[in-house]
Amino acid sequence: MPKHLTSLGRMIGLPALSLSILSLASLPAHAATAPLPLTEGVTTVKHPAWARSANIYEVNVRQYTQQGTFRAFEQHLPRLRRMGVDILWLMPINPISQKMRKGSLGSYYAVRDYKAVNPEFGNLADLQHLVKAAHRQGFKVILDWVANHTGWDNVWVDQHPDWYKRNAKGELEGYHYTDPSDHHEEVWADVIGLDYTKPQVRAGMIDAMAYWVKTADIDGFRCDAAWAVPTSFWNEARPALDKIKPMFMLAEADTQDLQLHAFDMSYDWSLYHTMVKVAKGEGDARDLAKLYTDPARRYPRGAWRMTFTSDHDENSNAGTDRELYGDGVDAMTVLAATLPGMPLIYSGQEAGLDKRLAFFEKDNIPWKVDGRARLYAQLLRLKHQHPALMSGMEPGNLQLIETGNPRLFAFRRIKGRNRVTVAVNLSATPGTVVLGGRKVTLKGWGWSIN
Repeated sequence: MPKHLTSLGRMIGLPALSLSILSLASLPAHAATAPLPLTEGVTTVKHPAWARSANIYEVNVRQYTQQGTFRAFEQHLPRLRRMGVDILWLMPINPISQKMRKGSLGSYYAVRDYKAVNPEFGNLADLQHLVKAAHRQGFKVILDWVANHTGWDNVWVDQHPDWYKRNAKGELEGYHYTDPSDHHEEVWADVIGLDYTKPQVRAGMIDAMAYWVKTADIDGFRCDAAWAVPTSFWNEARPALDKIKPMFMLAEADTQDLQLHAFDMSYDWSLYHTMVKVAKGEGDARDLAKLYTDPARRYPRGAWRMTFTSDHDENSNAGTDRELYGDGVDAMTVLAATLPGMPLIYSGQEAGLDKRLAFFEKDNIPWKVDGRARLYAQLLRLKHQHPALMSGMEPGNLQLIETGNPRLFAFRRIKGRNRVTVAVNLSATPGTVVLGGRKVTLKGWGWSIN
């Protein structure tokens, strides 16, 4: 075993292992032979070199500090850098619409002006100061961008009323949303949709995005509801922005076409939902394995997926980490950090965030000393040290290991001569697995990384 491999708390040191591909009867025949991950096509996106071994951290500016400002958040940069954070994703920094506002403060995602700063957070100079400070300390900064819809009183409503979708009566109305996963429909009453059949909308949106690259020197965008905006728009926007400086682009989507030419990374919702099922005892290692041996969708070779246990939507709507994963929260965190993809940390997870943060009101994160910060630091360090834990979809990078127990999940990540082997107990009951001819016992919800 390489001397520089890090051991995590509750881990059991393992010798070098001889691996066999998982061959459970319920899996497709090709599972034993096809190199994983399975891919389809090849992305043309040129990922920034700095992102290849990176992780990402979502910053909820409103709730991060008592002040809820850029300057107050800036004081946390040294701590986050020590923890190993690379990319800071700032939730939307634009002013929030007053008309049809939800709650007293409204939703970040109801934008009033694409070229202005939310005064709750500070001013443009404060944002520029934060970005410069972050860059000096080694971070990259991306902005959350809401291209699909605006607030009702966005400046474009008066300036360009023809840029918006309208109903049969020619009226503006709340955005009609159809969930792409389960196809349920709802209306987002506080926002109105933009009409991307019009070239002027596309040009205006690219101009607004470029403004922040030029004015604040940001390094990319996390694009909200990216799947709802035509892929052809993103294919226009990416090269236009790259001409200013190389971008990092994250799509809130899980559709393959967005990663052919426009986006570096998309959401791995399949892994997230499977981990929640497993933690609740409604799934096991076979469900996790199937994500890779028989995936619902195959992504382009070289595309990246974002792996996560929470974000702003899941925390506020689905539940806290403890609600979702119970005692298995750390085990699921290990999986999200070591399976193919780039791991995300949401504001406060490292402090054991134990409440659902209000979305439309001020609701401070209760910062406290918690051992989870140490776990995150160790996992992020592993990703930095080991090319095998790269973010991309590269066939041959993943091998699943037969454990003989559906409550024990094991795999190996491979890049050249670099190897990282992970075994995770998916239950509260201790379990034993034979690896490389040796019996290894994992505590309830325990794990091993070598």
